[in-house]
Amino acid sequence: MSAELKTSFFYSVLSAHLSLLLFRWNVSAGQTFELMLPVWFAVSALVSSWVLASARRRGMSAVSVTLWTMTTFFFPLIVLPLYLIARSSRLRREKELEQTEAGIESAQQPLLLRWSLPLLYLFVMLGLGALYFYMDWRSPDAYHMRANQARVREQREQVIAEYRAVLKIEDDAHTHNLLGKELQAAGRFEEALAELRTAERMGEEDEELPLNIAQSLDELKRVDEAKLEYERFLNGPLCAEMPHDRRCVFARGRAAAIDTTKAQR
Repeated sequence: MSAELKTSFFYSVLSAHLSLLLFRWNVSAGQTFELMLPVWFAVSALVSSWVLASARRRGMSAVSVTLWTMTTFFFPLIVLPLYLIARSSRLRREKELEQTEAGIESAQQPLLLRWSLPLLYLFVMLGLGALYFYMDWRSPDAYHMRANQARVREQREQVIAEYRAVLKIEDDAHTHNLLGKELQAAGRFEEALAELRTAERMGEEDEELPLNIAQSLDELKRVDEAKLEYERFLNGPLCAEMPHDRRCVFARGRAAAIDTTKAQR
């Protein structure tokens, strides 16, 4: 079997095993991409490092070495088989010509000298990749993405943890609002109310915010405050445009029920 066929077969087997493993772990497509990206970066760095060492040993020009190395890093599945074909052709020519002068000099270089540049390149690429993925993993967008994935899997505590992590990086009204909704859904109404009030103070523009505040107050038996928030929601733009929306019907019913309860006392 030729080298390029072996390489293609190896990648196919690796892909099949990874797909089976991720299926057993019940990992979503988004998580699969997120997990595979750093792995693919490391594999690309390793493969392109080998191409760098191999091309230098074959006595290729600096321009050729650079092109082969960088294109292999960015497109390993496409370029590596092409490089192996080009390398095989060059080896056959070297055998026929009993090696070119450049090939002899390269082959006679000490092993440490021959691998010093590829190893330096590999360490630099892996270091840059580790720094990039670490910063990306801790970015607000990444936390929001993981929160959305956890919500799909109905892992509410994970969603709450991700939103709290976002707020440690950047304190914004929208995240406070999202966290308040999740806390409310989890039955943690005191915490939910605090987050929703914070979102309101910071200028969150969610038209449903007064309704969520009212529901938290209602659950905490602070019915007078809850009624005011229900009325504020009913007087808002959402219920003005869609008075028969289920949220407006619910708020109207709860406000009336609070009035009825107070009248019966």
